[in-house]
Order: sequence, then C-alpha cells, then structure tokens
Amino acid sequence: MKRVYELAIYKFSLFFIIILIISSCGNNDFGLLPTFSKKKALQAVVEIPAGTNHKLEYNYDLKKIVIDSIDGKERIIDFLPYPGNYGFIPSTKMDKKRGGDGDALDVLIISESQASGSVMEIVPIGVLLLKDSGEIDTKIIAIPFEEEHRIIKVKDFKGFSSKYSEAKQIIEDWFLNYKGKGRVDLYGWKDEKAALLEIKKWQLNKK
Repeated sequence: MKRVYELAIYKFSLFFIIILIISSCGNNDFGLLPTFSKKKALQAVVEIPAGTNHKLEYNYDLKKIVIDSIDGKERIIDFLPYPGNYGFIPSTKMDKKRGGDGDALDVLIISESQASGSVMEIVPIGVLLLKDSGEIDTKIIAIPFEEEHRIIKVKDFKGFSSKYSEAKQIIEDWFLNYKGKGRVDLYGWKDEKAALLEIKKWQLNKK
C-alpha cells in the first residue's frame, strides 16, 4: 500500500512539474522568431528538454508549448529519454509539396538540459537524414553557439564523427527506434555545410 501511495505521489509531482514548465513558457510567438539572430547565429526553440520522454510541442494557434496527445492520451516516448534538447528552427517549414512533413525543421541540441521554451543560439555540426511514413524527416544536430556552454569539444561534423563516434551512433540509434523498430528509415549523415543548406532550403524568410 505504501508503495502504491509513493508511486501516486511521484506521478502527480512529475505531472505538476511538466505543467509548471509549460506554463513558464507563456504565450511567446516562437513562430515569428527569425531563423538567425542579430549576431548571425542560428536560433532554435527547445520544446523537449534533454532527459525526458514526455512529448511536448509548440502549438502555433495557441502560441505556446503544450503536451502532445494521441486520441486524448498524453504522448510518452516508449523508449529511452531524449538524448539532447529537442525542438525546431524558427521560421522554417518543410513544405509537403516538396516531400517534407509540413512542420518546422527539427533540431537536436547536444548540451545540458534546457527548459522547455528556451531560445538558444546554436551551431549546426551535422544533419541526420531520415524518412518517416514516406515523408522527409530531417534532424539538424547542433551544439550551443557559446563555447562555454558546450559539453562536447567539437566545431564540425568531422570532429564529431571522429572524437565522439559513439555519441553519433547513440543519436542515430535513438531516432531509428524511438517510434518502434522499422518505423523510421535512415538515409545517412551529412556535414555542417549540408546542414546549413538544408536550413536555407526550408527557410521561410530568406533575409
């Protein structure tokens, strides 16, 4: 009985923490943020902090980050937690007419966990090319723009692949399996130059 009570308290506390995180994001219109900051650094909006398996996403109509759900049930990733801070590149859209999924370009930021709703300046170090349900599902892999906030000491794809090949493999395996085996297809990796071209390909405002 004590165990059941402790589990109930834990679940309630976890849910309360998630609600606080989402509430703290306010009604920021992340969809209007420019792709690049005034410092010419690429920007990213964090939806899901590193280390959680709760699926959060930005709702463009409500202008806030909400808990994603399927058939009225909260969506929880039935796998390992997110291996980095997951979010999107603002002012981008993967046009369905060109094979995209209709959403903003996804990004995984390798860094310490950041709060949901954080806006980060980042440096792309690679791009993971995937296809999900017949649609292009590209993932930009990035690190913080400020060197003091980086947890891996690399600046480009070559360094990432040689110095942190195991981390690269973990990220690849995670994206190939977090929806279940065989649901996502791998097309390969490309470097930081290809990542920037991919961002500009889907960028809404080219300025």
